[in-house]
Amino acid sequence: MWDVSNPIARDFVIGLYVFGWLLLLYTTFLIDHFDLFGLKQVWRRLGDKAYRPPQFHTPNLYRLVRHPLYIGWLIIFWAAPTMTIAHLVFALMTTAYILIAIQFEERDLVTAFGRQYLDYKRRTPMLLPGIPTRKDNAVKQDQADQGAHT
Repeated sequence: MWDVSNPIARDFVIGLYVFGWLLLLYTTFLIDHFDLFGLKQVWRRLGDKAYRPPQFHTPNLYRLVRHPLYIGWLIIFWAAPTMTIAHLVFALMTTAYILIAIQFEERDLVTAFGRQYLDYKRRTPMLLPGIPTRKDNAVKQDQADQGAHT
């Protein structure tokens, strides 16, 4: 599909790829890396301690978007200096998988954290920072309606 042959552009795409991996790793530590990969559960079990589920919090990048970890994955899948048809199909399918998985994950997060997660979901974009949420659009519409009535 494409092959970035310009050395500067190629280095940029490779840098973007490396950035995706660093972002992915960083975000796992923001939400408790060891719990995410099941290590905390095993460690606590070995020490005969009860498992304590994670508490809801929005550290750092999670204040900008709800799923920065998935942004890392998407960057990794798409930042390819050489995009073959096979890689393109892989990138498209994994992107679709992530977008579907987010719906299931958010349903589970609402079940686990209730109103707290619903409020977070209303005020924080899913993947792209700066994209207005539904609440932002509703507030702008209310302000426009109020301005029209004055």
